[in-house]
Amino acid sequence: MDHPPPSLLYAVKRLELAVRAGLDDALRASGVTTPQYTALTVLERSGAVSAARLARDSFVTPQSMADMLRTLEERGLIRRETNPRNRRESLVHLTDAGQHLLEEFAAPVANLENRMIRSLAAREVARVQASLYEMWQALLPGH
Repeated sequence: MDHPPPSLLYAVKRLELAVRAGLDDALRASGVTTPQYTALTVLERSGAVSAARLARDSFVTPQSMADMLRTLEERGLIRRETNPRNRRESLVHLTDAGQHLLEEFAAPVANLENRMIRSLAAREVARVQASLYEMWQALLPGH
């Protein structure tokens, strides 16, 4: 008996879980979790940001981010300093040690992504990226 293919929502969730498991494995030796690694990559890409923005861009709650920042700071991977434009806010910075960790684990993470897309042509990868972005935009509040 033929079954219909799973819904796109199901397929996206299945892919997310496979990516998460792969990242967990690739990062195990680093001593950082996948959410912590994600936060470090956000800092690498964005520069210094507020904890609130880092939480949003890293897909975690502000409460989880507070715990995460404490752990990352204790390991010397990030530092916090007062925002000169808003003295009540701290900016989170990636340290040299944090940058080094990202560089050390760049190859295993890239290998995971390459495994995921190895059967796709470059133009297909570009189209998938564009489609995922369009779908994400469509689900933002107000769209």
